[in-house]
Amino acid sequence: MSKSAETRLQDPKVPESAPDPNRWKALVFIALAQLMVVLDATIVNIALPSAQQDLGISDGNRQWVITAYALAFGGLLLFGGRIADLWGRKRTFVVGLLGFAAASAVGGAATSEAMLLGSRALQGAFGALLAPAALSLLAVTFGDPKERAKAFGIFGAIAGGGGAVGLILGGFLTEYLDWRWTFFVNIPFAIVAAAGAYFVIREPAGGRNRSPLDIPGVFLSTLGLVALVYGFTRAESEGWSDPTTIAMFVISAVLLATFVAVEARVKSPLLPLRVLMERNRGGVYLSLGLAIIGMFGLFLFLTYYLQVVKGYTPVSTGFAFLPMIVGMITGSTQIGARLMTRVPPRLLMGPGFLVGATGMLLLTQLEIGSSYPALILPALLLLGLGMGTAFMPAMSLATHGIEPRDAGVASAMVNTSQQVGGAIGTALLNTVAASATTAYVAANSAGANNPKLLELQAMVHGYASAIWWAVGILVVAAGIAFTFINTGRPGSTQVAKGEDADGLAEDAQIPVAMH
Repeated sequence: MSKSAETRLQDPKVPESAPDPNRWKALVFIALAQLMVVLDATIVNIALPSAQQDLGISDGNRQWVITAYALAFGGLLLFGGRIADLWGRKRTFVVGLLGFAAASAVGGAATSEAMLLGSRALQGAFGALLAPAALSLLAVTFGDPKERAKAFGIFGAIAGGGGAVGLILGGFLTEYLDWRWTFFVNIPFAIVAAAGAYFVIREPAGGRNRSPLDIPGVFLSTLGLVALVYGFTRAESEGWSDPTTIAMFVISAVLLATFVAVEARVKSPLLPLRVLMERNRGGVYLSLGLAIIGMFGLFLFLTYYLQVVKGYTPVSTGFAFLPMIVGMITGSTQIGARLMTRVPPRLLMGPGFLVGATGMLLLTQLEIGSSYPALILPALLLLGLGMGTAFMPAMSLATHGIEPRDAGVASAMVNTSQQVGGAIGTALLNTVAASATTAYVAANSAGANNPKLLELQAMVHGYASAIWWAVGILVVAAGIAFTFINTGRPGSTQVAKGEDADGLAEDAQIPVAMH
């Protein structure tokens, strides 16, 4: 019997563990690691044209620089979350950071297409270890509702706004140094975060899930998610009617349906269905995935609009997204964090998504001559404020009240919904934009005197059409948040059964949301 368990048996009023005195220092290193992962999603996009030219990558293969990362990351997230529960979140976090740094070094030093693609797949694999470990560490480190609100406010701002920071940093590094630095920049981030985590983070005892690994679940979930992400990626480039695209969706549906059936029967499932079936967590995963669809579409179209139509440089484009970052930080830390302990999460998430949809709605008015200060600036501020306010309670609620042994897979599901949402958003909204652009050219080409002007007008019309879809998707996300999420404000406690490091069943006071 462990000493902590013995103490609690003698005096049941003794809490399971006192707050970690280094928890705020730990947050710095967890947030740094999260920033690195989120940055990487956009920073490489800006460097891609330079890398393609330098390494002689064909137009047909250049998408694999992005796809290799997406497939490994999206496919292995559930496995990474389970490994964090099995090995320990701190150990998984540090291994993920060091592996990510090594893969980034290989990518920066790449001398061939194969070397670059291999490094991207490795980055994705280690990112799939790192991301759920980071979120689950945050979940088990901060138990007090007010402190948890502040911590998740910071984490939510980074998760939402890091992509825009990546645009700025990627632009600077590519324009003033070399594309290779978009990989090398990860190395100091990872080393500092790993060293800080090793010396500062103290993982609470008794949180591991030492059950045997569910091998069939690993294979089915990994292959199913890879097929799903690849299906959407291929739909973007080859079209929705492409036979391989359709085959990928069919294969994914069969594998994931089989995965659910297996998880309902095995003794120690990779993804316990209790994690998904709780209506509040299910609502978070679904609404968050939908919100990411809309956001990814905005990043894509607004980046092209600013660079191709308005003639912005990569650096200027990155800075143009700054108001959204400011809005996200304000929404997460000043609105979400302050109100999360006072109002139910649905009253932050639902209105947050609607405010974000209002910002998107402004952008449906885009024209070639649209003013940045008059139209784009307020739209980005509204989008940032709304998303920051919504993401913060969503991140917290996704892991709130979860049994410690399930914290890793619950965190992995947050990342999975974001990753799948990003893949769907890019493919779906790109298709809508392309179709609207083609239709505009067909309808207006007869009387056009300036083909170049017509091309730009058609492009902007396509972007605006796709953004209308993004508005609708955010409204649906708000509806799901209002409907599914019925928990009250966090702050009460209930007695839950857990296991300490020695396997002894014990009573643990775990903060949960009031129902």
